[in-house]
Amino acid sequence: MLLSRMSSGAPEIFATVQGEGLTSGLPSVLIRTAECNLKCTWCDTRYTWDWATHDRGAHTTELAPGDIAARAAAIAGPAVRNAVVTGGEPLLQQDELTSLLGSLRAAGFTIEIETNGTVQPAAAVAALVGQWNVSPKLASSGNPLRARHRPAALEWFAGRPAATFKFVVVGPEDLSEVTEVVTALGVPPRRVVLMPEGVDTTALLERSRWLADECRARGYRLGTRLHVLLWGSERGR
Repeated sequence: MLLSRMSSGAPEIFATVQGEGLTSGLPSVLIRTAECNLKCTWCDTRYTWDWATHDRGAHTTELAPGDIAARAAAIAGPAVRNAVVTGGEPLLQQDELTSLLGSLRAAGFTIEIETNGTVQPAAAVAALVGQWNVSPKLASSGNPLRARHRPAALEWFAGRPAATFKFVVVGPEDLSEVTEVVTALGVPPRRVVLMPEGVDTTALLERSRWLADECRARGYRLGTRLHVLLWGSERGR
């Protein structure tokens, strides 16, 4: 399975607290896969997919799913029982992902998958996931509509009560698009999270202030990027 590397060269598997979404603050072990089918202009993990500006060999490594699960268990320790598989886009590697998730479940982990919502999970993957953190990309991400909006995949996630829809918001102009997507899918407001785009505390707080009012008016959750507030852009935290 293709994973990203940390600055030390080690596979990007580390103990942390979940930084985003419904379970923000939950002690977790994070596993970051490499490769993505989208190219967000504001992406802060471009080293997982942007091979025009990052050396693929230097920023990725391949490990067997069982070895990944064993490393995750050792790094997490006995107190952490939540595993977050992120990317990149994890669902681009579904065969390997099935094996990894099975090993993690056997080790006693509950599992969250972070996805951009463009790839429908295979049944074998879906059976092993406890929480889906779906982040449909908006026009402000810079991705063309045909790439970022895959109705069949989004409808699949909308039909799963364990799927939360998290939208990265750059400005007020994004909110009408959020409404369009949420309305078309019939997702209840309690399953929608608005999260400000930003890679520093100042940007996050400024956007969070006006987003809080929008969330209150619409019944959405306000999300943040807890890991950025705590550790900035430090990789592996």
